[in-house]
Amino acid sequence: MKRLCKWISDWMGVLGLGSAILALAFPEVLGHLKPSLINPLLGVIMFGMGLTLKVEDFRVVFSRPKDVLVGCLAQFTVMPALAFGLSRLFGLDEALTIGVILVGCCPGGTASNVITYLAKGDLALSVGMTATSTLLAPLLTPLLVLLLVGETVDVNVVGMLLSILWVVILPIVLGLLVKRLLPKATEQATAYLPAVSTIAICLIVMIVIAANAHKLLAGGWIVILVVMLHNILGLTVGYLIGLLLKMTPAKRRAISVEVGMQNSGLASSLATLHFAAFPMATVPGAIFSVWHNISGAIVARLFARRKLC
Repeated sequence: MKRLCKWISDWMGVLGLGSAILALAFPEVLGHLKPSLINPLLGVIMFGMGLTLKVEDFRVVFSRPKDVLVGCLAQFTVMPALAFGLSRLFGLDEALTIGVILVGCCPGGTASNVITYLAKGDLALSVGMTATSTLLAPLLTPLLVLLLVGETVDVNVVGMLLSILWVVILPIVLGLLVKRLLPKATEQATAYLPAVSTIAICLIVMIVIAANAHKLLAGGWIVILVVMLHNILGLTVGYLIGLLLKMTPAKRRAISVEVGMQNSGLASSLATLHFAAFPMATVPGAIFSVWHNISGAIVARLFARRKLC
């Protein structure tokens, strides 16, 4: 079973891509998966994140506050700005613009720590940034969305804040509590958690893509391009920020991955809950979930093959 779980987690990007292709090919069958499942699935992913966090992961915030501050500032400025700029540059409609901006305003992705490790980056900094950006998300994500799309769309800031607390922060806290109360059981479960998260991500992708398959096939290639550019530019700008600040190579790699990889499952969840009038707003998050795991694996391999730079 452990070997199977390792295989699932190792091939996350390919499985995500396969899920998207299946949803496009068989939307009527997979369309029976209801959007209401997205929040519980995201909760499972965040609960798993809570089970893997340690007290030491938060100590980096206090022992190296400058590094974490630089990373989080980049996270919540670079990605929202890129989302806004790309949406305008490619003339996306209102629904897709909302979706791309939601992705840009979300905290770091849960897979970023694995990618940083594979890329031989600063893992402690990566985990610290993910934890910090996630804790900041209930406040910053709704406010950034309001700033970027609030003039044209009604943004329920309080509702989004409560949603993030409910589907992200609460499961993480529960995971931390379970780990504290049942340390041995948690340690045994750790080997299976990446596979569980991968399956949950694939299901979210299938739900969103199946629900919008016809629209995507009719002309959704532009949003795929925008999502790919959003991620690639985020990875690049994140690395350049570390380079300009003369950070060590390992830190540059961590910031690059953390900035470029987003909690896109949360973006799809928020789109489902708060922008139901714009069904296509869920799509960028689903596409990002697939693509950033593929690009992350490529970047990790490129970094790992080179000397620290």
